[in-house]
Amino acid sequence: MDFRVLGPLEMYANGREVVPTAPKPRQVISLLLLRRNALVQTGELIDELWEQDPPASAMTTLQTYVYKLRRALVGCGSEPILSTKPGGYLLNVPDEAVDLYRFETDAAEGRALLEADDAERAATTLRRALALWRGAALVDVVPGALLTSYVTRLEELRARILDLRIQADLTLGRHNELVSELKALVLTRPLDEQLHASLMLALHRSGRRQEALEVFRTLRGRMIEDLGLEPGHALGALHHSLLSDAPMVPSQPGQPARERIVAGGQTPAEPAPGRRTVSEQPRPVPTAPASQLPRPAQLPTDIADFTGRAGVLAELGAHLAMDADAGSRTATRIGFITGMPGVGKTALATHLAHRLRRSYPGGQLYADLNGSSGRALDPAEVLHGFLRTLGLAEEHIPDDLTERCKTYRSATAGRRLLVLLDDAASVDQVRLLLPSDPRCAVVVTGRRRLYGLGGLWNIDLDVFDHAESLELLARIIGRDRVDREQRAARTLVDMVGRLPLALRCIGARLAAVPARSLSGMAEHLQRSREVLDELCLGELDVRSAYDASYDLLNRVEQSTFRLLSMLPHGEFTAEAVADLLGWEVPPAERLLERFADNHLLKVSVVPGARDQLHYSFPRVAHLYARERLDSVLSTMRKLPPSPIERVSSSR
Repeated sequence: MDFRVLGPLEMYANGREVVPTAPKPRQVISLLLLRRNALVQTGELIDELWEQDPPASAMTTLQTYVYKLRRALVGCGSEPILSTKPGGYLLNVPDEAVDLYRFETDAAEGRALLEADDAERAATTLRRALALWRGAALVDVVPGALLTSYVTRLEELRARILDLRIQADLTLGRHNELVSELKALVLTRPLDEQLHASLMLALHRSGRRQEALEVFRTLRGRMIEDLGLEPGHALGALHHSLLSDAPMVPSQPGQPARERIVAGGQTPAEPAPGRRTVSEQPRPVPTAPASQLPRPAQLPTDIADFTGRAGVLAELGAHLAMDADAGSRTATRIGFITGMPGVGKTALATHLAHRLRRSYPGGQLYADLNGSSGRALDPAEVLHGFLRTLGLAEEHIPDDLTERCKTYRSATAGRRLLVLLDDAASVDQVRLLLPSDPRCAVVVTGRRRLYGLGGLWNIDLDVFDHAESLELLARIIGRDRVDREQRAARTLVDMVGRLPLALRCIGARLAAVPARSLSGMAEHLQRSREVLDELCLGELDVRSAYDASYDLLNRVEQSTFRLLSMLPHGEFTAEAVADLLGWEVPPAERLLERFADNHLLKVSVVPGARDQLHYSFPRVAHLYARERLDSVLSTMRKLPPSPIERVSSSR
């Protein structure tokens, strides 16, 4: 049996739903469930069903309801669990069969973990507890007075556990992720001071102090108008701290609305008037006890259906994990993941970072460097964000890039941090963002290979193998569909070159239409003249991923890349490219190497024959290059003839 009250009422026996449809029997079973394994008196049930005005046949009608419930439970093969006792009825079910029990168990465990300062496990446990809720408690049951009191208690408990989960996430530094959730919650609880305090903290730590102050002003105005009260002391103290821009660290568990000001509770002194120049002596970086240092947790959310890459994860994980010789190291370890567009570099790096984070108790920093967009982030801007996250007030962050780098190295000294730098543009951009402590680790992703960084462990990420491709497809659309059409599934993954982003596009299309067959999708792709149009769904867009790399090429490189799609499909050499273009071999080789460095082409070595290099298009890259070529040719055909062409045609 499986009983669910945290949302619509549900009852399952041997996989079959047996919940009654009539309103009053639903009231009866709901009350019996909430008082499971305890006697519910007949009078309580009658009061619940008819309150102060029961009919003369109330007892007989109640017995009929219980009889029908008992038949429904026993008729599905369950043991007799609803029994009649002197004075009432008893529903005897294991606690584990009721979602409320599982929720209360996880909630108690999460609270204990938070009180023990284990915020990471507390957040996970509390999130698991809240995930059991499918809506308001017994939302589809019309309650009487007794059930109403139980539902009210459950909703209050849910709110308290949600507050604890938010407290745990704030402790872990997940303020950016919390802002939108908290903004929605304060609309449903407009006078909840603790919830507003959490939103103020999340906004402040996200660099949005003005918005945090506006939250306080809005709440204060509402409380004065509706209640005639000022906000409490804790919220007022937090507001004062925001006004003075004092560095803050989280309070002890159980006080999520409060923060303490570092340096013995004193607000930092105001800087001297006038703008500080580079030649001035830089201020020392303020320090605090290790227990009071902010512990950032900026990693993006890991994807739930991450698939494959076991070998790469083991290799990079062994290189980056803290080990016995960590104390003797003098350089930061760096793992660099590169690969073609859509191959899953960011997903792999994020998953790896989440696996490693327990080894780096100092926290995790994250930045998207926008290297593939042609508008790479200025390292000075990234450093500014990192320093604020690490607890430095604005006045302690230098304006000069060199001084800012020195301050960053000082702030990271003595801290075991994990830094994730996504989509790097160049070595110089990455070098400025490396922490100073050799016990730190850095994970970098980029489309171009980087050379010249010490301690770098390079991983050239390739497309999935067949097993990984089929596994990802099964996780997206369901294993049954893949097992039923294994041949069509293999055809599909081959048609998109086993590229993870392309597989997600195909999987999302199939998941959106459960009745669509895999063989039908494969036939549709084979008939399509614009395959890349089929590999686009919402934010999943293979063409856009390749556009970013293509736009970074100069005009000659773009033209050559398009022309290469005219070569016979398969491997080709620099000599074949030179013949196609009418070039000498050396410049053709240099251009092919640039394409390979940008992962637009794959390169392999053929043993013998002076180890000649062979090049080939990845499947999707070839589709993209051919589409670009066809687009240019189509445009040329639409252009009016030149004067020379007009004279020639007139003759």
